[in-house]
Amino acid sequence: MPHHPTKTSRTVVTLAATLLMCGLAASPCQAQAATASSDALEKEVQGLQERLRLMEEQLAELRHHRSQLSSELMSELQELNRITIKAEALEDARDAAGHKMLKASGYMDPSFVINRSQDRGGFQFLNRADTAAGGDGYNYDNSYFGTAVIDFQKETDSAVKWRLTLAPNRGVGSVFDASSPVHEASISVPLTDLQTRLIAGQIPDWSGYEYLQPTLNKLITHNLLFDFTLPAAYSGAGIDITRGKWSIKSVLANVNASKKNPHNHAPALAYRVDYSRGEFQGVGFAGVLGKASNGRANEVDTTTGLALFPQDAGLDTQLHLFEVDGYFIRGDITLQGQFSIGGQQKAAITPGPNGELRDASWYGASVLGAYRLTPRMESTLRIDHLNNERNGGGLLGYYAADSRNGVGPGYGGDPNVGANRSAVTFGTSFMLDLSTTLKAEYRVDYASQPVFYYIQDGIYRPKNDIFGVSLLVAF
Repeated sequence: MPHHPTKTSRTVVTLAATLLMCGLAASPCQAQAATASSDALEKEVQGLQERLRLMEEQLAELRHHRSQLSSELMSELQELNRITIKAEALEDARDAAGHKMLKASGYMDPSFVINRSQDRGGFQFLNRADTAAGGDGYNYDNSYFGTAVIDFQKETDSAVKWRLTLAPNRGVGSVFDASSPVHEASISVPLTDLQTRLIAGQIPDWSGYEYLQPTLNKLITHNLLFDFTLPAAYSGAGIDITRGKWSIKSVLANVNASKKNPHNHAPALAYRVDYSRGEFQGVGFAGVLGKASNGRANEVDTTTGLALFPQDAGLDTQLHLFEVDGYFIRGDITLQGQFSIGGQQKAAITPGPNGELRDASWYGASVLGAYRLTPRMESTLRIDHLNNERNGGGLLGYYAADSRNGVGPGYGGDPNVGANRSAVTFGTSFMLDLSTTLKAEYRVDYASQPVFYYIQDGIYRPKNDIFGVSLLVAF
């Protein structure tokens, strides 16, 4: 009888066939998985290689730039070293020549002046003041303008200051020492500190609100107090002290003289004190107390050549001067003022009843106001008055009647009464550039008596007027 498989057999066979088929199918799956893993690894390696290549290129570029920078830096360092050596050589040469901390500055102001009483009009520039050499002296219409000035200032490493200012024909030297071109020759030596100094030499006067040099004045001419009541300069030594808002200067010196004449021994005390109340205003006062040269006592008889006052000839006489001044400067407005009083023993123009010399005395005031119309243009008004009646008049340096300056008794009047003087001045200035200023002014001088001599018709009048223009150039 034939054999037929049972149900169990058929199950075993089926299971074996299934396992065989799965085994056969399993080998392609594993191969496919291995292939995918190899491709990913290869791509990752390629990416790393690319990154490495880029990094190598960047490193090479950095090395190239570093080489360029090093070369440029070396060139710059070499250039800097060359400049340093050259600068040090220039400094050494400057120091060896004495030019360290040396400053040179200056100015000149050719002027054109019309004076009615003198019947003249024309340019004034470097005209002589020495009357013995053909000059016409110091007058209010030819004072310290129309000049050329060079100023040298030097400070040493120890803070010693040295100054020499030259002003041919128009400086203080030419006023009291004939033909000297030296306007200022001074030194300043620090003592306990830089604000306490010993000063000495020939020092221009420091009184009043107006300065001597045109670069610091708004007008061309000066006020009456400046021209007729203040010294020109001092020759001596003293002290200069600055403490906060206070400034004090004082010297023992000759007044308007480079040396004392025989039989004279006493110097004068000159001083100035300033106080700055703030940024815009300040006050000060100045004075002189001592003996000074007296030209009135030195007069001689024009016929015999003998001294008119032999007991006083050649002797200095007592001088006392005092003035107070102040200023207010803010924005476009400038206000300045001054009051002065003074006198000199035996210096009056008119002698006493017995022929003895009498004392001269005076007092006066000056005010100035200015307004800046534009950044370049400014207008100024100044008003002065000077009382000089006593003993026929007489002012500092003016010991005889002067018909050009309006000093002394009036023509045909009482010789014991001097003329009082006033002046009104209007001016304007225009700044062409930072170093060039064009000035113009019209001035009227009044007197209480006919003291101005008009050359054109030979008549004395109590009034005179002048017109002036100047071109001021400074550096």
